[in-house]
Amino acid sequence: MTAPHPLVEQAAALMELDRFDEARVLLARRLAEDPTDVRGWVRLARCHLSVREYEEVLAATGEALALAPEDFDAHQVRAYALRRLGRPDESLAAAQEAVRIDPQRWQGFAALSESLIAWQPRWPEAFDAAAQAVRLGPQETGAHYALWKAALVNGRADVLRQALLETLRIDPQNAWALGELAAHAAKDAAGPPLTGAGARLPAAADAYATALAADPQDAGLRRGLDAAVFRMLRGTRWLALLCAVIAALAGRVFPTGDDPTALPGPLGTRLYGLALMAAVWGFGAWRRYRRLRTGVRMSLWSLVRQVGWARLVVAQSAWCTLTAVLVVTVPWSQRTVPQVLFWVALVPTLLTVRFERAAIRS
Repeated sequence: MTAPHPLVEQAAALMELDRFDEARVLLARRLAEDPTDVRGWVRLARCHLSVREYEEVLAATGEALALAPEDFDAHQVRAYALRRLGRPDESLAAAQEAVRIDPQRWQGFAALSESLIAWQPRWPEAFDAAAQAVRLGPQETGAHYALWKAALVNGRADVLRQALLETLRIDPQNAWALGELAAHAAKDAAGPPLTGAGARLPAAADAYATALAADPQDAGLRRGLDAAVFRMLRGTRWLALLCAVIAALAGRVFPTGDDPTALPGPLGTRLYGLALMAAVWGFGAWRRYRRLRTGVRMSLWSLVRQVGWARLVVAQSAWCTLTAVLVVTVPWSQRTVPQVLFWVALVPTLLTVRFERAAIRS
């Protein structure tokens, strides 16, 4: 095989940097000079595929195959475009042709796996084809991506995670794999705060921040990071509500015990309640969140500045905590005021939590 023309090589380098418009300009110039350059047509097809211009992919690969009907790359790229255009039979034929031409290249089996996914009964075949791609290209991230996708439709959770880890072993900054691991971390962290699930939210936020650092333009990763950070903010309300309950018990806001009318509550009990509240915030928030990476902290403050609901969450947490401090530190001689403060802190916050859950479910 002859070496690609320098303009085609320059275009390939630009595509690695996601500068597809510039790459197309160079390829157009090269093909205007020599319309028989098969490598130029295939590279142009790959460029169009990267920006999801599938009809253009077919046109470029058609030109390449008219010049070289046995060109492996043209068939392989064409298979993906046909799959995206909803032409599964033609896609499968193109992928099979690529495998026939060179059965030792992992790209052909990856394309074959992608084509076979179009038919649910053939999903096991898609998995086998992707596994063959990995055997032929164990150091290729594209092969592991094909296996991940085939494992996803086949419900092979064990293979899913392994494919991600192998991808990151090869390319530690792979944005796709980092994003998927972040999504898995966020799913594992799903659940009410103050539980083992909710406690994993900082790890999920860190994972999204790591993925976003690898691909700062990915809107999906940005949304995932914002969602994880918002759930962390929501969790602080449960800490504040727990403080309100501790304050109510330590300050004898409600008649309990052998002497329900004795007010104010003993100073030692109230100070103990204050210490418990400090421990709740220390272990529940400060100790956990102070280790967050800079990107997560920046996202947190950005969310508070820009999103009104996030500001409401912070305000409710602060209000509940301040109310709890007032209830437990002031030596009240009557219960009316601390009871009012307690209910004014508790009821609106719980109603907001319930409204949020209903909105999320809908």
